[in-house]
Amino acid sequence: MCALPLLGALAPAHGPDFRDPNSVATLVTPRIALPRGFQPRRLVVPNVRFTFTGFAEKRQVRDDVAGPLRRLFAAASADGVPLAGVSGYRSEATQRSLYADQVARDGRQQADRVVARPRHSEHETGLAIDVSGADGRCQAEACFAGTREARWIAAHAPDYGFIVRYPKGAEAITGYEYEPWHLRYVGVRLAREVAASGVTLDEFLGAR
Repeated sequence: MCALPLLGALAPAHGPDFRDPNSVATLVTPRIALPRGFQPRRLVVPNVRFTFTGFAEKRQVRDDVAGPLRRLFAAASADGVPLAGVSGYRSEATQRSLYADQVARDGRQQADRVVARPRHSEHETGLAIDVSGADGRCQAEACFAGTREARWIAAHAPDYGFIVRYPKGAEAITGYEYEPWHLRYVGVRLAREVAASGVTLDEFLGAR
């Protein structure tokens, strides 16, 4: 069985360097792992609504994501589509536990389609956050795709530096099922370029 490549072991084909785990363009996929024990820089609690109260690890994002996230939420609210955060940062240990639970429940093959293995989750970078409507309905569920929140996100997220990381129809490329709630921060320029290209981040960065 071939060893999975680490970030830092691959050369970028063009554009932003996806090898650097601290870069907003970093790629973390089923095939590309974060370094063991990786810790993102400067995690903070963004000033946005969440579906839960009190402090939790998953309430955090990287500090350079917090401002754009607040502006995204404010714009959505101004358009009458209030959002809420569901899950931001996860440690490697948390991801390991989530994956193990999913494997125990559904088996490894199905688990790999819906939950990343430890060191293979974008949530571990602090650059990703799952969102829902402010009412909390359809959290990380297929029904979210049919909501006005999902439609607003698809149309406007790139203007604030976010992309829907796992788009519909790209499962064979990303390795994951369609997740219209999973937002990934890549910066405004890259987000707009990826959105305009109509391809996944993997393809855009030449990692496929």
